[in-house]
Amino acid sequence: MQSCQSPNCQNPFNPDGNRFCQSCGSNQLDELFRHRYRVIKVLGAGGFGKTYLAEDVDRLDDPCVIKQFAPQVSATAALNKATELFKQEARQLYELGENHTQIPRLIAYFEYGKNLYLVQEFIKGDNLLAELQQKLFNEQQIREVLTDLLPVLSFVHSRNVIHRDIKPENIIRRQQDGKLVLIDFGGAKQIAQTTLSRQGTVIYTSGYAPTEQMRGRAVPASDLYALGATCTRLLTQCLPSFNEYGDVYDDVYDPINDEWLWRERLQQRGITLSNQLGEVLDKLLNHLPRDRYQSAEEVLKDLNPAPQTQQPLPTPIISLPQPALSSNTPALKSFDFDVVTVDARGKTINRQRRQAEYLPEDLGNDVILEMVSIPGGEFWMGSPNSEKGRFHRENFLHKVKVSPFFMGKIAVTQAQWKAVAVLPQVNQFLNPDPSKFKGANRPVETVSWHEAKEFCARLSKKAGREYRLPSEAEWEYACRAGTSTPFHFGDTITPELANYNGNYTYGSGSTGKYRQETTVVGSFQVANAFGLYDMHGNVWGWCADPWHQNYNAAPSDGSVWTFGGDHSFRALRGGSWDNNPGLCRSAARYMLEPDLRNSYVGFRVVVS
Repeated sequence: MQSCQSPNCQNPFNPDGNRFCQSCGSNQLDELFRHRYRVIKVLGAGGFGKTYLAEDVDRLDDPCVIKQFAPQVSATAALNKATELFKQEARQLYELGENHTQIPRLIAYFEYGKNLYLVQEFIKGDNLLAELQQKLFNEQQIREVLTDLLPVLSFVHSRNVIHRDIKPENIIRRQQDGKLVLIDFGGAKQIAQTTLSRQGTVIYTSGYAPTEQMRGRAVPASDLYALGATCTRLLTQCLPSFNEYGDVYDDVYDPINDEWLWRERLQQRGITLSNQLGEVLDKLLNHLPRDRYQSAEEVLKDLNPAPQTQQPLPTPIISLPQPALSSNTPALKSFDFDVVTVDARGKTINRQRRQAEYLPEDLGNDVILEMVSIPGGEFWMGSPNSEKGRFHRENFLHKVKVSPFFMGKIAVTQAQWKAVAVLPQVNQFLNPDPSKFKGANRPVETVSWHEAKEFCARLSKKAGREYRLPSEAEWEYACRAGTSTPFHFGDTITPELANYNGNYTYGSGSTGKYRQETTVVGSFQVANAFGLYDMHGNVWGWCADPWHQNYNAAPSDGSVWTFGGDHSFRALRGGSWDNNPGLCRSAARYMLEPDLRNSYVGFRVVVS
């Protein structure tokens, strides 16, 4: 595919010569792109191609970033290698962005003609370079930068990815919530520089990269060095500059002696810094990788020693009465199930046979919704700082008292969805067969939060009692079922117990099968202590709550957290068939826009 030939055109897409290009008026856009992306302007250009700001027509003109990779080589071997690297980067970006809210999501990847394209989420806000041009950063703001970004690097490094280009320009403060977002993982640029432009050229920005990275041996500690360099420049407002010959002039770094001079610059300006933060920055900026911090978690530990009050020992569940039954409620029935506990390696160390009661809700045509009786009690919601793979959005560990309720034994199935979808409409239409992975006893997926609410409304009208989506607190309480470990199984999880991406491990667990699709509900034949199946993996479950960045001021009674938060997103729990096990933990949280549909999102229902 060739670009529009007009010299002033900013549109990357292919003209056919018959009509007009939307961007410059000289040619027509190919129909495929004209109806999907509307290019607004060029954001940048280089040897790899161009980066554009655009609007995604299919997503209500949602802004996005299109990265075009247009290799300027004809050598088949180099081109094939470049193409494969670009595909690999696309897969990598998808995994990162889908599983972390502080990394832009990959919306699309496609090849067309001779060009390759990545379409990513556009992050609205200013980068830290723009902020630096307006103010000096103080110690508290530097601590906030580190506290916000170190968990992102921990996540990235856990996926065996090294960013290689951390600097103020690549850190954006999201306008929506003030969170820092790490951008530009350099897929197209990496290919252009290492494969096409100059063989052996490595990726780095002078003034931010350590020696080993400039020699082509980047390691996770290289990113930590770059983050430290970023913080010192934010403190001193001293950025590297270049003369007409390309030589670097730097007021805070002496390249000859490999010595940082940021402390001297702060003293000259009369700026003081605590010994604790100064020691953290010094260790981040050590010349040798082995003398630096080896992980983001180590930095956080030195930066913010956890107060004892944030690390309480989880208390056992305090049993409260079972859910009360109204006069029109069917008699409860009982069922037997197996509960499994595993050791740190995922080996089963205990299997018990238990019994619980459930409320059978007849949906018609022999389709029954089994609602398990969940006793009330207290639990610690969130995760301790020591839990592997945790995110800051799981802060802060707090006690919640939950009243008794009923919850679906399994995620709503396609058969159950279809039975309710034919009931009279309350607020909106429901597609009776929306799922990507077909099967009556597979979970329904590719349903939005609004559609899940409509399901509850129709079912409530039929049953004469209020069905609804669970609160986040109810979901986590039900998932844990009296446990305080990362999973109700124990300290790890295995693909023999749950459906997730078995190419990844958690803790000392082992890899296993990655099924790449949903599985029949309850097919692993093990439940938690309450009798709930598939609480880890298979499909994410919509919750009723709007999204909150952490648990500050969260209710302690288990109710839906309706006040505050971002109502343009809704909470999800449980992880899915496509996620790594860390995202399937009892405490793991995620969010999506309530009108989005994905093949990894379903839901359960509860009734009070």
